[in-house]
Amino acid sequence: MEINKCYNENCLDTMARMPDSFIDLTVTSPPYDNLRTYNGYSFDFEAVARELFRVTKHGGVVVWVVGDATIKGSETGTSFRQALFFKEIGFNLHDTMIYQSPKPPLTHNRYEQCFEYMFVFSKGKPNTFNVIKEPSKNAGKKCEGTIRQTGKELQGKHKPGIVNELKYRNNIWFYATGMNKTTSDKFAYEHPAMFPESLCSDHIISWSNEGDLVYDPFMGSGTTAKMAIINKRNWIGSEISEEYCKIIERRITTAST
Repeated sequence: MEINKCYNENCLDTMARMPDSFIDLTVTSPPYDNLRTYNGYSFDFEAVARELFRVTKHGGVVVWVVGDATIKGSETGTSFRQALFFKEIGFNLHDTMIYQSPKPPLTHNRYEQCFEYMFVFSKGKPNTFNVIKEPSKNAGKKCEGTIRQTGKELQGKHKPGIVNELKYRNNIWFYATGMNKTTSDKFAYEHPAMFPESLCSDHIISWSNEGDLVYDPFMGSGTTAKMAIINKRNWIGSEISEEYCKIIERRITTAST
């Protein structure tokens, strides 16, 4: 099938034409719990998950960005049920990551939701992990710590050292969101629920290499395609809404210029 293309159709139709073990990495945020209308479209989660398992290469990864609605004072738990289903059909739950964004003002009798889950599923052991580093807060400072045994006794102290300029990022990622923060493509805000370009780019860098094939079954505004192009990956997208496909074409153009 043709790659570097977004198919204006249900993702099940796109994946039906893919051979087994075809995709290196999937990065997507599906419509969940009717938090957005997405032009009235819905999807068969279990069928999509099964097809993703079939088309993902051994050692490939699926990044599933999802949250939960609160209905009648109770969170739905949809995210957890989906994660457990991915495990049931053969994926490993390689990492449960958090995408945090700025906290909204408090409007009710519980703490405001400021995050979504980024479940990282792998088909076997991931083939690729390009760890992201970031500046160390205490870079250049002297450090010394203790080593604790199984019990409460202290085994001794680490030798003094100097904190490196860079450290490995942890699995809680913070991104600013909103106009000119999620993306600088102002026209893309016609889509109701984009994830930040940096989030998508960071996952593409982490779990794939240049030339790999990245898929998004719910392409939406085209963020995954744009970031795949910028990071020199091949890509495929599925988007059932013709309106959103027009946004995708414009974003592909901005990524290619």
